Amino acid sequence: MISICIIEDIPDIREGLQAIIEGDARFNLLRCFTDAETAIAQLPALQPDVVLADINLPGKSGIDCVLEMKPVIAQTQFIMFTIYEDNDQVFEALKAGASGYILKNTTPEKIIDSLVELYQGGSPMSPKIARKVLSAFNAPNTERPEQSVNDLLSKREQEVLELLSKGFLYKEIADKLSISISTVKRHLNSIYTKLQVQNKVEAVNKLYKRE
Repeated sequence: MISICIIEDIPDIREGLQAIIEGDARFNLLRCFTDAETAIAQLPALQPDVVLADINLPGKSGIDCVLEMKPVIAQTQFIMFTIYEDNDQVFEALKAGASGYILKNTTPEKIIDSLVELYQGGSPMSPKIARKVLSAFNAPNTERPEQSVNDLLSKREQEVLELLSKGFLYKEIADKLSISISTVKRHLNSIYTKLQVQNKVEAVNKLYKRE
């Protein structure tokens, strides 16, 4: 069972999320918070698998919460929940340690799928956001990867990660390299293990030394 905490200050949205999560037997909702300060005080004791956090909260932001909590509860995965499809906020959330980002107009079914995907090591976010984030990591002024990272990966794994960093989807990577999607996923699992990361965003982040 996947244990979850919610940080959301708007009652209707918080109660809606609570109903979605409590309605699925795979989830165990531990607690709902209305502000980051209370969450920061109590999350270490709760040790949830997943925290679903609004970005814009009264007082400290959801991003502040992730920044403070990720080093303390490293195994907990954070996913940001917001109405804003904004590049700056996406980058700040990911840099703070979030592994996913979904919009508040996401359907209940997709919210459930995203929480499961996050728990299983994925990085759920809308395709539009994923394209923006991963493409930006490969901007012209981006530093090239250190040799030590390349030394860890095989030539094919480097090719897969380079294409991922440019915003290509799994199917597109498979087509470009003339391999199956399952082979792409197998290479990615190997990359995550070798780089000691949990998802594609962290892998690209490490490749280009984005802390």
